[in-house]
Amino acid sequence: MLDPRLLRAFVAIVETGSFTRAAGQLNMTQSTISQQLSRLEQAAGQPLVAREARPVLPTPQGERLLGYARRILALHEAAAVALGDPAGSSALRLGLPEDIFNPAMCDIFRDFAARCPQIRLDVTVGLSRELMRRYRAGELDIVVVKEQAAARDCRASFAEAMGWFESAMLARDWADPVPLVVFPPGGLYRDVMFQRIEREGRRWYVAFSGSSLHSVLLGVERGLGITLLPLAAAEGAGLRRCAAFGTEPAMVVALYAWESGGAADDLVARMTDLLERRHRRSRAML
Repeated sequence: MLDPRLLRAFVAIVETGSFTRAAGQLNMTQSTISQQLSRLEQAAGQPLVAREARPVLPTPQGERLLGYARRILALHEAAAVALGDPAGSSALRLGLPEDIFNPAMCDIFRDFAARCPQIRLDVTVGLSRELMRRYRAGELDIVVVKEQAAARDCRASFAEAMGWFESAMLARDWADPVPLVVFPPGGLYRDVMFQRIEREGRRWYVAFSGSSLHSVLLGVERGLGITLLPLAAAEGAGLRRCAAFGTEPAMVVALYAWESGGAADDLVARMTDLLERRHRRSRAML
């Protein structure tokens, strides 16, 4: 491995054409810079400058090394600058359901990143139960989750208006067994759907299981079955309310955060404000 300090001495000698001027440029004695060049030549196994020339010139081998040496030194300096830059040096770990991680929420994250470049936002999008498990385990710093009831330590909570949806394009008679479009096992809406239909003494089957909100919306839109979703999540999709199942009790959107004070508090406040506006919009849809 070629030591950058030795390469710097070599480049300075070639660029100034003099051991004396190179030593002055690097704030070294002439004997020190001469020793560094000798060590580099020993590592390279061949002479790199013609010492007898005036000005001092690189040998053919030195000319070949010169370009590489300059690139190595430039990369070395760039790495030192990067390591000294505090941007992204600490992380704030967030977890959100897919329908909450929307353009408006991403805009909040963008503004926060611009104000606090030293903090990197590590965002996980997933099912609420898994996000809450990870939060309780200390793996996430801030989470927004869907629950049937918020815990006492939540920072904010809002009622989440729910509704049963079917395709707005394809009319069907939902006779037993009822085809359902669901999220994977562990999804909160999935369990509530099964419980509601079973309470009514009806039969059901899973017609389609989608791993994302987009896939569930598309499955319902194309007539694969019915589903239960927050009103806000279905907004703008090709769905309509399914009259066969009427209304459903609201769930809760809750925000939790371990940290109190500092930059995270401002982020929590802005996220809370967005969730409140989302809540008002969903109430207007009832």
